Amino acid sequence: MVPADTHLTEHKVAGEKILQGNFLQAMRDTVCLPDGGQATREYVVHPGAVAVIPMIADEAGGVRLVLERQFRYPLGRVIVEFPAGKVDPGEDLWLCAQRELREETGYSASDWAHAGVMNPVPAYSTECIDIWFARGLTLGERQLDAGEFVEVITATPAELLQWCRDGTVTDAKTLAGALWLQNVLSGAWTLNWRAVEISPTAG
Repeated sequence: MVPADTHLTEHKVAGEKILQGNFLQAMRDTVCLPDGGQATREYVVHPGAVAVIPMIADEAGGVRLVLERQFRYPLGRVIVEFPAGKVDPGEDLWLCAQRELREETGYSASDWAHAGVMNPVPAYSTECIDIWFARGLTLGERQLDAGEFVEVITATPAELLQWCRDGTVTDAKTLAGALWLQNVLSGAWTLNWRAVEISPTAG
């Protein structure tokens, strides 16, 4: 049985918005602590996102993974990551995963499985990332947003795990995705796959 959280829970007393961006908000709240004291919490409100682990079957019976190389301005460098993107208001998460995969890589998938949810930086952001697996890939044309520059690459699971180990991959969602991938491929974790019809004009 999971213990009650009342001895850990903080309650909002007051709050203010300190920044309104194009899709992010920065908040500063005053909270009541479990011992009755007060503290300040500053955090970012994020609309949520999806990440996709796309798998291509190779001729030897193994898989290759579709990944991206993208410059991330806050870090000032290019990083390797799984395809991902933010959820539009009211958008279904599965449809968002399909859209982001198609737009960023050009691939559409016939089979999808929801893996789980991760909170990449829970200390200062509300962001939740839904992790999806995709297989049965068909390549079409990418539909990148204006000002978006993404290089699509592929790698074997062994290559990805080595990149996670040696520090080539530092992106949190990709590290979490690699954990899921390793356990799925070993048979330790199972997925519930569901099919989606791919339009002949997809991409």
